[in-house]
Amino acid sequence: MADRETRPPTVWSRPDRGARGPAPERSRPQITGAAVALADEEGLAAVSMRALAQRLGTGPASLYRYVGSRDELLDLMADAVAGELDLSAAPGGDWLDGLVGLALQSKAAHLRHPWLADLNDRRGEVLGPHAVDYLDHALAILAAAPGSAGQKLEAVGLIGGLAVLFARREAGGGDRSDRAAHLAAVAAEGRHPHLLAALTEAGAPPPADPADRDALFVRLLRRLLPAMLDEGDGEGEGG
Repeated sequence: MADRETRPPTVWSRPDRGARGPAPERSRPQITGAAVALADEEGLAAVSMRALAQRLGTGPASLYRYVGSRDELLDLMADAVAGELDLSAAPGGDWLDGLVGLALQSKAAHLRHPWLADLNDRRGEVLGPHAVDYLDHALAILAAAPGSAGQKLEAVGLIGGLAVLFARREAGGGDRSDRAAHLAAVAAEGRHPHLLAALTEAGAPPPADPADRDALFVRLLRRLLPAMLDEGDGEGEGG
């Protein structure tokens, strides 16, 4: 009971619309969808109550019957993106395959909505109902994996962080061969022998192939996740 009393209020703690005023013309999902589209087209800074009202053909005051502030609108937008992920597959089979698939979905969502990472960086992540569903689904996938509950929560955090990192890098574009040539030229100056040795052994990177853009992302996840969830990693041992 005490936990319920001290839980901070969120936009989901209240009815979808205030009781006062004329009959509802819109809904929170409709308003949220319009805000997401505005952010996709013009960036997060373009999302204001006034700009959103203009997009919907109404006055800003009418939107406050559905959301109390711009911050609440941003919370709804973040959770709407979490709702785009397909969680319909029943957990089962190989847990690593399941978690990698979820991570690929997360990265794709961040590519569709590049403002999302900046939004969460600025406001801290308020978990809405879709985000909680995602977290629970990821933990259900990990039920068959080794490791403690804490390690599994860290693993879910890792896939989210890597999804953001790789989405930002992919969205940034650039020519990988140009970056590699620059690095090789720096190494060849002779002041970085370990880098030179590593680049010499690795050889020239293959030409970028859009079909393989997820390959490094998947490879890292398949290496890191089992290591994080290794029951013999020494966690809890005395030093």
